[in-house]
Amino acid sequence: MTADNRKALRASLRQFRQELSSEKQHVAARSLLDLIGHQDFFRVAQRIAFYQVIDGEIDPKLLLDLALSEGKACFLPVLSRENPEFVSFASYDADTPLVENQWGIAEPSPDAIVSPTNFDVVFVPLVGFNEQCFRMGMGKGFYDRTFSFKIFNRRSRPLLVGLAHESQLVKEAFPVESWDVRLDAIATDKKMYRPDTARAEY
Repeated sequence: MTADNRKALRASLRQFRQELSSEKQHVAARSLLDLIGHQDFFRVAQRIAFYQVIDGEIDPKLLLDLALSEGKACFLPVLSRENPEFVSFASYDADTPLVENQWGIAEPSPDAIVSPTNFDVVFVPLVGFNEQCFRMGMGKGFYDRTFSFKIFNRRSRPLLVGLAHESQLVKEAFPVESWDVRLDAIATDKKMYRPDTARAEY
């Protein structure tokens, strides 16, 4: 796949999810909650990083609400001036004030940044993915740079779990670069994918 083809694929995947109705998005978010809420990795996790949706991404808000109700420590991404090439994370609860960044994404204050190794689970947004759990992102590389240490030690914390609509599965081959971080699992509104089995788990 050429760079132009990859760009075209990213654009088509983004367009598809942008065109999902609010009803379909709500159903997908509820299905995601039903799938992940009882998973062992979620039940035992005490420190979880989420994300704020943009561009038609599948919404983890119901999972975030569940985590907060269970007393888990929750975090949201922030882009800090000190590390503008990386995604950072700050603590979040229902009373945390949020301010929109330059992309219109609401963030908590970046005053108390948490190390990327200091989580049990990080939920990662994505544009497309394959069954081996490689992720196609928005092209800015924030998550790949932040969690590059996972390339050399896949078993290190945190567990990286991509979240997506099932329609974001790319069945044709797309190139994997040396800096691409393979996710530990990907959850859609239909299935769980795990790279060590390279197959879907219902």
